[in-house]
Order: sequence, then structure tokens, then C-alpha cells
Amino acid sequence: MADASRLKATIFVGGLDNAVTSQVLHEAFMPFGDVVNVTLPKPDLPSSVDPHRGFGYVEFEETEDAEEAIYNMDQSELFGRVIKVAAAKPQKEHNEGLGSKNAIWETEAYAAKYNVSEEDRQVAEREGEGSSSQPMDPMQGLEGLDEAGPKPE
Repeated sequence: MADASRLKATIFVGGLDNAVTSQVLHEAFMPFGDVVNVTLPKPDLPSSVDPHRGFGYVEFEETEDAEEAIYNMDQSELFGRVIKVAAAKPQKEHNEGLGSKNAIWETEAYAAKYNVSEEDRQVAEREGEGSSSQPMDPMQGLEGLDEAGPKPE
């Protein structure tokens, strides 16, 4: 299955109790279609005694089954806790977004968008020479703004 269609058939299940296991999650979502895979991410800290991080992912065979599970199971109760069920989002790279160890300008996306080659810069400067040499006054058009209140008609 392609990654895009596989992601559409995967749902996020949050707010899980520590007693929930992969088997329990599999059985809870089985009525909605063929469950291909259930994942419960482990805690980051090796010293943690929790069996999982409080959320998991359920992958279905068909996208329609995932949509049906979201519709029926979101805000339902499992082991006494209200769970959140939503479409899974693609995982971010470890070097992008909040918590990243790299500066935003070091990412390839930023470089592709904002870095300009010297040749392109020279072309832009040549095109700019045809316009007036005086830069536009940023204060132009602000006359009369020193008076507070509505303008008289």
C-alpha cells in the first residue's frame, strides 16, 4: 500500500488508560473493518514504568473503515477515559518544528524558499535600475493622522 493511502487508513487514538494494550485496541476497533496494525509508542525515558505514552495508532485495510471508526469512536469511553480518535497526521522530521535542535534557516525548505543565487540577485538589481533612484518615503500619505477621533464630515 502506498504511504499516502496508508496514512489515510491510519487513525490516532489519544487519551488511553495505562491498562489499554495493543490487543484491547485491536478488539475495540475490529467492528469497523480489517485492522492491519496497532501501534502503542513506548515512553521516551527508559526509566518510565508506563507501558505506553497514552496514545496509539490503528491502521485499517480500507480508508472508509478508518473514517467510520473516527465517526463512531471519537469522544467515546474506553477503560473509564474519554478517548480522542482522529485521522493520523504525517510524522514531522526530527529537525523541523518546535523542539528542533536546528535553526529554521538550516532546513532545506527554508533554503529553497529564501536563498537567492548571486546571478539572480544581479538580475534583480539590473531590473530595479530602470525605476526611479529615489526610494519611496514610508511616511508619505500619513498626513492628518496626528488628530485623534473620527474625522469630521
